Amino acid sequence: MIELDNITLEFPDGDSTVKALDDVSLTVEKGKTAGITGPSGSGKSSLLAVASTLIKPQSGSVRIDGKEVTGLSHKEASKLRSSKLGIVFQQANLIASLKSWEQLVAVTELEGVARSKRAELRSKAFELLDLTGMSDHAEKRPHQLSGGQRQRVNICRALMNEPAVLLVDEPTSALDQERGHEIIELIRRLTKEKNTATLLVTHDQTHLPLMDAVVTMIDGKIVESILPVK
Repeated sequence: MIELDNITLEFPDGDSTVKALDDVSLTVEKGKTAGITGPSGSGKSSLLAVASTLIKPQSGSVRIDGKEVTGLSHKEASKLRSSKLGIVFQQANLIASLKSWEQLVAVTELEGVARSKRAELRSKAFELLDLTGMSDHAEKRPHQLSGGQRQRVNICRALMNEPAVLLVDEPTSALDQERGHEIIELIRRLTKEKNTATLLVTHDQTHLPLMDAVVTMIDGKIVESILPVK
């Protein structure tokens, strides 16, 4: 579960400041996917940055599973991201030399997991790839995968640490409509199966009916929050 309460985020702009987020409040329960939409510059990416503890707001609070995380130090925030958060970027940014399953294991090794657990981690990586229909591509490197397949590996990588919160930024921006729909359906299914709370930013209005809730942002404010008709 993630709770954002009265978040205000400002950036300097010459002699003045610009409010990227203006008193934003949002709660997403476990097992639910909330779609965040709005025009460019509306604050969607800033919202994800605050939710992921990459940026500290001027005011307001962020709680993950009931724990206040807004005031964490850089080191504490980094540890939180490795243990509680999964982040899916627009581009997969996979490591060219690594196989699909190795992409997942590499994330845990960066966080200091003992190499003695490599067999266990390899097994976990294969399980995630199987859940996303990628088991036949586990031994392939990025150049051997399609855009949709690379994004599936990207999603698996974000789930490797069994996060409480999944933060997804425009996961279909480089995909055609059919592949994009498959990725959104996959994220929704895994959100329920893994019982994560998911915030998903998208410009594509066709994906919104698939969400458990939809939040529309304009000029740093939430202007509408609805449950879609299904």
